[in-house]
Amino acid sequence: MSTLKLNKSPAATDQKRQKPVRQLSPELRDRTKPPAKKEVYAEVQPDAGKQAQAPRKDKAFKDKDPRKPAGKPAYAGGRPPAARAGAGRSEKPRDKDRPFVARTEDRPARRPAPAAPESDLQPRLSKVMADRGLCSRREADDWIANGWVKVNGEIIEALGTRIDPEAEIIISTYAKEHQAETVTVLLHKPVGYVSGQAEDGYEPAVVLFNPDNQWSEDSSGIDFKRGHLRGLAPAGRLDIDSTGLLVLTQDGRVARKLIGDDSNVEKEYLVRVEGQLSNNGLALLNHGLSLDGVQLRPAKVSWQNEDQLRFVLREGRKRQIRRMCELVGLHVVGLKRIRIGSINLGKLPPGQWRYLAANERF
Repeated sequence: MSTLKLNKSPAATDQKRQKPVRQLSPELRDRTKPPAKKEVYAEVQPDAGKQAQAPRKDKAFKDKDPRKPAGKPAYAGGRPPAARAGAGRSEKPRDKDRPFVARTEDRPARRPAPAAPESDLQPRLSKVMADRGLCSRREADDWIANGWVKVNGEIIEALGTRIDPEAEIIISTYAKEHQAETVTVLLHKPVGYVSGQAEDGYEPAVVLFNPDNQWSEDSSGIDFKRGHLRGLAPAGRLDIDSTGLLVLTQDGRVARKLIGDDSNVEKEYLVRVEGQLSNNGLALLNHGLSLDGVQLRPAKVSWQNEDQLRFVLREGRKRQIRRMCELVGLHVVGLKRIRIGSINLGKLPPGQWRYLAANERF
């Protein structure tokens, strides 16, 4: 037998949900009097000896602009207008005739800059290796990255490592074998080729380095390999209009010796000129001229014949010989480099090349 559960009548439920009626006070029930208004501002009595302050707003009222979203200040700049107007400052006017003097006695003393750590003052490993003549800085970076360098018995693999200048440096045999495979090429550059990268439609001189242009009298015993082109770069330069001995090398030691900042290797040139040499011009060519505001090193300049000069320089500024001649009234019409250090151009024909032999040194 099932049992039915009957709900209570809706009338009984509504009576429970109704809130009790609160009795109004006699004042509110009296409709004959207007309702009392709330006081918005509270007057503040002025203190003795001071001006009466403006009435301030009651805390129940907030300074809100109904046109602006809630949560943001109603004034621009994030500060109240009183702060921008200089509220809280002394009302005593500043004497305009009195010069402004900054107060330094209350300021803390400036701390000196911290000294650089001693390790930052030491030279980089690659620079020390290059200064000792072990290799070029580029080669040093390659050797360090390959783990071929030890400093005081510890393998160094991080580029930029700084070391004691007197530290012991040991080079792996792998690095020495790699360096032994590098080659240096002696090229007789003809007119119309640039020494470095191609420019203005002129080809670089390195395009002449191929088996077809190898000098038949090359006695170095080195066979041409395509790998010899990798990293081959000119150590020094010759202008497009100049000819003669140009050195291309993979060996950083050779490049440093020929074009490093401390290079002292002689370069000899034969220079054909036109024009009238100025008074004391030959003496000035030997020593006394400046280019770009820098005085040139002493040179050896002499006449070979009536229209040809012989130059021996220990530096190589851009178009140096041509600019030197212009300063003394001469115009260069032909320039040929015939020697670098102890290596002579000799009988090497224009456009051909040979390897630097193992027993040859600049």
